[in-house]
Amino acid sequence: MSDEQLSVQPVESTEAVEPALETAPESDTRTHRFECRSCGYVYDPEEGVKKVGIEAGTAFEDLDPMSFRCPVCRSRVAAFRDIGPRAKASGFDENLNFGLGVNRMTPGQKNVLIFGGLALGFAFFLSLYSLR
Repeated sequence: MSDEQLSVQPVESTEAVEPALETAPESDTRTHRFECRSCGYVYDPEEGVKKVGIEAGTAFEDLDPMSFRCPVCRSRVAAFRDIGPRAKASGFDENLNFGLGVNRMTPGQKNVLIFGGLALGFAFFLSLYSLR
């Protein structure tokens, strides 16, 4: 081989180097739900807490850490952990690609699927009474 074939030309790039792993865009933490680690109560900013007088649309970060307590077990703000936005699929991220698409469903969609299936089964059972 000749020297001309083996020569390497430097590549000049004016673009910034992109990171190897692309991350999903961060969602607004003000819309995230928070779960009490003591009792499992979920604070949803879209709903608020009528029992305590917190209006809908109040972010968890806006709550007074000294006066706010869990409405169920009376735990302090430190007992709550961020569980993400309402539309986030439930479960661990590494398990979302398994199953028949059920792992990517939100908890509300899973409830509709489960209880809708039970209602349909009950309706089929009652339809057996119409047979002679």
